Amino acid sequence: MPTRLVKVTPSKLSTWGSCRRRYRMTYLDRPAPPRGGAWAHSTLGAVVHAALRSFYDTAPPRRTVEAARVAVATAWSGEGFADAAQQARYRERAQDWVARYVTENDPTQVDAVGLERWVSAPVGTVVVEGRVDRLDSRRQPEAPEGEEVVVVDYKTGRRPLTEHDTRSSQALALYVLASRRTLRRPCRRVELHHLPTGEVHAFDHTAESLARQLARAEEQAAEIALHTDTLAAGADGDELFPASPGAQCSWCDLRRSCPEGRAAAPGLDPWAGLAP
Repeated sequence: MPTRLVKVTPSKLSTWGSCRRRYRMTYLDRPAPPRGGAWAHSTLGAVVHAALRSFYDTAPPRRTVEAARVAVATAWSGEGFADAAQQARYRERAQDWVARYVTENDPTQVDAVGLERWVSAPVGTVVVEGRVDRLDSRRQPEAPEGEEVVVVDYKTGRRPLTEHDTRSSQALALYVLASRRTLRRPCRRVELHHLPTGEVHAFDHTAESLARQLARAEEQAAEIALHTDTLAAGADGDELFPASPGAQCSWCDLRRSCPEGRAAAPGLDPWAGLAP
């Protein structure tokens, strides 16, 4: 029998790798278990992403620093924050991040061929899917084709990033493969743009580095398909999809439905993930 193609997203693979109980409750259980409330740091990240999307969706002459600050204010949400004063502080911080970002990275030179672009393509034994923050068309002098697509991913976490984060990211590698097929254009370079520090970390994938990430994704997808089919056949879900309790359980929005997770780590305030 031909191999069944398994649809995967970076988020699914990440969840599978971190906690199979969480994977089951997120993607398989119906009705889905109730989730916790919003996290302020997630809201902050979503606001920055939405602001940059609207900012780059305008004509280059309109991409000013003031327009960037307005985009943050327009996209602002207070979900997860402690009070109005905390909201005001972090709204200003987000505006400062975005203003500095567009000052240090000339926005008029960005030729975005995709903003929050959904890409999907069969690759190997999987169908890779996902939403890419930004896809740039750039002239690369060292590339035989001259012009290539660059995968850009925005990050707003409190931890500084390195080139290793860019090189080792399974999500970015899979976006390269899916973008090639979706846009039918060359694509090798991936970039992490860390707004809190203003740093940009880039990596040019090779055929070998992409093959390694694809092989890993195919192995995970095969495990997911096997466990999903076994669950559908009547196997015990808790045994088939065990929890992986640890400190990370404090941040899980499904902890109320997971006794092991609640026992492993204390609950946190919704604003605990904000950088001081």
